[in-house]
Amino acid sequence: MTSLPRRVVGGYAAGSVGTGGFGVLPGLVLAYYLTDTLGVAALIASIVVVIPKAIDVVINPVIGAISDRAAAATGTRTRLMRLGAFALVPAFILTFSTPQSFGPAAAAAWVLLFFTLSAVAYACFQVPYVALPTELTPDYNERTRLISVRIAVLALTILVIGAGAPAVRDALGGGAVGYVVMAVASVALIATGMTVATSFAATRARPVTGTDATDLHHRDAFTAFTTNTHYRILLTVYVLQALASAVMLAGAQYVATYVLEDKGALTIVFVALVAPALLVMPLWVRVGVRQGKRAGLLAASVLFGVAALGLSGAVAAPGPWMFALVAIAGVGYAGMQTFPLAMLPDVIDEVSQDRGRDQGGALSGLWTAGETLGLALGPGVYLLVLAATGFVSSSGDETAQQTDLARTGISLGFSVLPALLVAVSVAVLLRYERKTTQ
Repeated sequence: MTSLPRRVVGGYAAGSVGTGGFGVLPGLVLAYYLTDTLGVAALIASIVVVIPKAIDVVINPVIGAISDRAAAATGTRTRLMRLGAFALVPAFILTFSTPQSFGPAAAAAWVLLFFTLSAVAYACFQVPYVALPTELTPDYNERTRLISVRIAVLALTILVIGAGAPAVRDALGGGAVGYVVMAVASVALIATGMTVATSFAATRARPVTGTDATDLHHRDAFTAFTTNTHYRILLTVYVLQALASAVMLAGAQYVATYVLEDKGALTIVFVALVAPALLVMPLWVRVGVRQGKRAGLLAASVLFGVAALGLSGAVAAPGPWMFALVAIAGVGYAGMQTFPLAMLPDVIDEVSQDRGRDQGGALSGLWTAGETLGLALGPGVYLLVLAATGFVSSSGDETAQQTDLARTGISLGFSVLPALLVAVSVAVLLRYERKTTQ
């Protein structure tokens, strides 16, 4: 099998600048923006961050079916991808541009509206983007190479935006102006990555042939979920692990502020979680080749879960030792990002062969819906933990004092909750048969 040109591999990987940036930044700062800048109660904030992504559960499979129809009719998925990249820019900036005169209720409504529009625009790019590996190459090993480069760029993007965006915000005082400048700088980078992927990868995907556009429907993804064991298990595992990582990311700012008592420690926590991926990615690829992708995903999941559970010690003795455990969790996180995405194209091929027509867009639509729901539920679930333990929201530059119970909730939500979610995902993954992982 001929290797993909580097330009195509690099172009595809550039899309992770978009998916990584949008995937991590709202989960990292949006909940904190609502509770500690706009003064929105934690319970209400949890609803605001969840609803837009819950809408994706309905919208993304529809977008996937539209993408499949476009691919069948024109041989390309670029139109939706380009539309999403352009539409995301104003919607994302407005999400963090809430008028300062607004009270908590109006502010919550403003964020809800524009974050919903951001999520829909993002889905227009992400759904066809996730379907591309199946069409860029049919070769199993070449797909692994394609995904590994993408994940390396993803890790670097998460590191740069996840650490850099809050730093930009804090450098400008952390208030309304700081959030607007942060949003402008971040979405410029995100949209650039999306545009490069559309130009250099999507236009070079193999045209979909032998598929009647009139036969494609968004219900195809739900049919595959109920009838194909591999797709159902893999998607369930991916959503649970997206939820676990999103819970930890959402808690990072609160742990830095109220447990470590240093807002700037967020950058250290974030770097410790993401930076290991840049170093261990080749190791995880070798594990996948030698032991199989399923075995690699199991190992990565267990490592992440054990490290997360160890962080519960922060309840009694918070301190710099936490950074080491976060880094170990980061090694597991790298594998948890790599293996499901490397397994998905193989499952898409399996389902498409069983159904007798291309299902890439539809299956990617439900996949991305599950991922975005997991990423949105993470902050929402974490905020519910805060609400249950008596967390007090702040507004402006004020930082409210928290009770011991609230600080315990902050710590356990950051550690035990992600560990439990990953443990459930491992139990599900054990039911995945080896035959499709090679």
